[in-house]
Amino acid sequence: MTHTAPDSTGEQFEKCIAVIREASIEILLLLNAHFDEGKDPRWFLEQLDIARLSMGGWGAVAKRLKLNDAELTQFTLQLRHLQQLVPHYESGQNVTENQLIAALRFVAALENLRAKQPLLSYNTLTKVSDAQQKQGLTQLRALELMITSLVTQAWSDPERLRNHLKVQFGADRVRRWLRVGDRNDVLSGMRFSELALMLIDKKEFSQHYARIFNDSSVLTLFLETRKTLQTFLEDIRQIRAAVIANQPLTSNQLSLLASYYPQITGPVQRAWEEGRTKTNPDALLKEAGMGLDAFWEQARKKDRAAGGDAMPIRDNIEPPAKRAARSREEREVMLSGALWGAVGVMVLLMVIGAFWMFTSGLSVPNTRGSGITVPITEDRQRTSPKEELSNMGIPRDENNFRSAIDRNDTKVVSMFLRTGMNWKLSWTEQAMESDYNEVLDMLLRYRLQMDENRPCRRFITTLSHEMLAGKKLTSTAKNYLRAFCTRDPVVERQRYEMEQAQLRYNADPSDENRKLADIQSAIYDVID
Repeated sequence: MTHTAPDSTGEQFEKCIAVIREASIEILLLLNAHFDEGKDPRWFLEQLDIARLSMGGWGAVAKRLKLNDAELTQFTLQLRHLQQLVPHYESGQNVTENQLIAALRFVAALENLRAKQPLLSYNTLTKVSDAQQKQGLTQLRALELMITSLVTQAWSDPERLRNHLKVQFGADRVRRWLRVGDRNDVLSGMRFSELALMLIDKKEFSQHYARIFNDSSVLTLFLETRKTLQTFLEDIRQIRAAVIANQPLTSNQLSLLASYYPQITGPVQRAWEEGRTKTNPDALLKEAGMGLDAFWEQARKKDRAAGGDAMPIRDNIEPPAKRAARSREEREVMLSGALWGAVGVMVLLMVIGAFWMFTSGLSVPNTRGSGITVPITEDRQRTSPKEELSNMGIPRDENNFRSAIDRNDTKVVSMFLRTGMNWKLSWTEQAMESDYNEVLDMLLRYRLQMDENRPCRRFITTLSHEMLAGKKLTSTAKNYLRAFCTRDPVVERQRYEMEQAQLRYNADPSDENRKLADIQSAIYDVID
């Protein structure tokens, strides 16, 4: 399938809107909201929010739709992005490429939801020809060849490349790539997500690739070119995973590829024509069409050897054994613990010394044959938190722990915490929404048992959504932001989000943009 012509962009968008309207009726019906017909994306988002309020929170909505928290968050974010690009739509109006991509991405989210919840039966598929399937597979392979070529060009010396990869990913992973891939070709052993990370990592992108992807006419779905490229490659990773699983590409996946391919390869092709790179996407597309079946069969073998490619493409390469710096609160807790430990040892030594001095100065009376017996009182042993949970018939697992947090059951939550069980920041979403300050304060006292990796992006996103809906930034939420989100990378990212929100407001001083800018500024002021 070639790049969608401008004349067909409106037709494709009309089909997407029709699918979204049909799906919205079924989804809302599942959430106990009855409507005869669906409307535009903004209406759907408003009705979802009303359903959330009537059901008691996003947790109940996620349970009904059979999505986990991350999947529901991604679903609502994509719907929110679509309604921002297309607040209202009337048949026949002009449609931009970004509006079409946002609609296609949300249809993909609807397909994922339908796969999770079998009660949903809306149709998103149209007939796909064998020629379209082959074109999609060729484009996928060509994109992989292009990324490999760009990375190879940036690191022309194979030895320097291997050493760089050892520093960035670790020697163990490099050895695995060399074992799985082609002979002496470390890049061929990488998962697609790992290869794409070599392109969109912030440092790698700014040093080697930003000058290539500097075409202002494409990759504009988000404000930052690199972020848009990362989003497109993540969608392509998921499409590629379907091919690896021997599933035919759907009409929506092919449409996404048809939109993504020219946006990703166009700047590189232009750079090649201007002599700024040796990578020629047109030549790679022709090469990708040769031996296509053999390539994908080999790709499936490599995928099995690598254990699959299920991890999303991250923002940055995280070098192994890189220990995150302790936050200010963690340092204070550690120092306080050390001081109290020293005080405890000193008090214990003083008690032992006093007891020895007291007993050594007393004469021991002769009680032989006196018949006096000294009664011995056994200390009643306290029941451990694990035994208390067992006596209450509550298994010690994450689901019960999280349920106790959701219902503000401080007694059960305290037992779980005292057993040493870890918790995650994402588990507090419903408690935050319901203002369950008792259980939230208790969790905060056990902050060192919070073990979620990089929790702040989701926490701040959820908090922003709640504030956008009218909820205030409470003191409890501020305490959580200070406890977990004061690290430099989080502060820097939030500063960027604040500046972007301010730029949007300056460009379009609407009430909604002003509110978004105020929200991002308020969060930044807390963690800075």
